[in-house]
Amino acid sequence: MSKRLTISELAKAADIPTTTLRYYERIRLVEPEDRSGGNYRLYSDHSIRKLKFIRAAQAIGFTLEDVRYLLANEDEGTPTCGNVTELIETRLLDIEERLKDLKHVRSVLKSALSQCSQQGKLGTVY
Repeated sequence: MSKRLTISELAKAADIPTTTLRYYERIRLVEPEDRSGGNYRLYSDHSIRKLKFIRAAQAIGFTLEDVRYLLANEDEGTPTCGNVTELIETRLLDIEERLKDLKHVRSVLKSALSQCSQQGKLGTVY
């Protein structure tokens, strides 16, 4: 049996604030596996892996709702490619849209910089 971790130990091991862990618990992404005699929440190593997965998924653009969906599929067994593919395709479309927006912003900023350096004043930049 693996060592049981308190909420502060788990937060430290997963490198997240305890407030974030409590939030994840409140929205039922993570749940304690047991309670101590003093009624402290206790977690296992599995919870560390789950929290690291949540953070990694968020870092690549998945929402907490997406993460909930992925975790629910995992709890039922291995997620099917169909389920995950649709989610990934949606994220990729979001990323493409954000890239398009960022390219536009970059173009506007370059134009503003060019106007300032060539004309010494800023005209319409959008």
